[in-house]
Amino acid sequence: MKIVFLDAKTIGDDIDMSGFDRIGEFVKYDFSTPEEARERTRDADVVILNKVQVNEASIGEAEHLKLVCVTATGTNNLDREYLAERGIAWRNAAGYSTETVAQHTFALLFYLMEKLRYYDDYVKSGHYVNDIMFTHFSNTFHDLSGRTWGIIGLGAIGRRVAELAECFGCHVIYYSTSGKNSQPDYERVDFDTLLARADILSVHAPLNENTQGMMNAAAFGKMKPEAIFLNLGRGPIVVEKDLADALQRKIIAGAGLDVLSAEPMSAENPLREITDSERLIITPHIAWASMEARARLMKIVEEQVREWAAENMK
Repeated sequence: MKIVFLDAKTIGDDIDMSGFDRIGEFVKYDFSTPEEARERTRDADVVILNKVQVNEASIGEAEHLKLVCVTATGTNNLDREYLAERGIAWRNAAGYSTETVAQHTFALLFYLMEKLRYYDDYVKSGHYVNDIMFTHFSNTFHDLSGRTWGIIGLGAIGRRVAELAECFGCHVIYYSTSGKNSQPDYERVDFDTLLARADILSVHAPLNENTQGMMNAAAFGKMKPEAIFLNLGRGPIVVEKDLADALQRKIIAGAGLDVLSAEPMSAENPLREITDSERLIITPHIAWASMEARARLMKIVEEQVREWAAENMK
């Protein structure tokens, strides 16, 4: 059995993938264009990928292909109708990044909420050396306890964030983008109520017709001026021009983002105009990517391939 990983670099060079060698012939490439994928999958039984588009153009000549594994939860890059027509099975991975995304959510929040950039610069610039007082009050911050934390997307990650927010003394409210999600442990509200009441608003939702562009000028305009917005879901959920405007006009206090509408970041992204790191922090889609999460992810994929092989390659 031949297993081909088309874009292994997206998982990193520091993750052990030797388990695949014990299943079959394992070949990995750093990255693959659709044209390269077409050639590289020609004699593959199993294809592993993260961002490569899977359709007739990329796997049309893969006559032996029987299984496609996505090293992610989202499957937007799969032409599932085409896979079904050819009888090719597919798998995705879930649950591997819950802890690290929740952790990163709070990292972004505390960076903004506690004015950490300001205080770090204050000390490293030398202003704290021989200062008059032992402390410094020029850029005040507030307790997280007692705040209202609003969540869009109360799946596994959203629920973990909710649990941690409660540990810090927050009251958690949430909005169901599908209208079907009901979590009795937390207060469910409509979208406008969520926007109006949230001191912290974090997004952990998938991208779909209900969420695309939902955080726009109208939405930011309904938020509190002291509110902090966090997007750990998908970039296109936010209209970035409207967020940039909301930050520049101080309609909201700050934003922390780990996802953008185009990744890597486009040179034309309007958020590049926001240079104030006390109001905006952007990380390059790393919330999911702790060492432990990436190792868990590849173990999940390895087991998927192993189980499939045991059932089908006899």
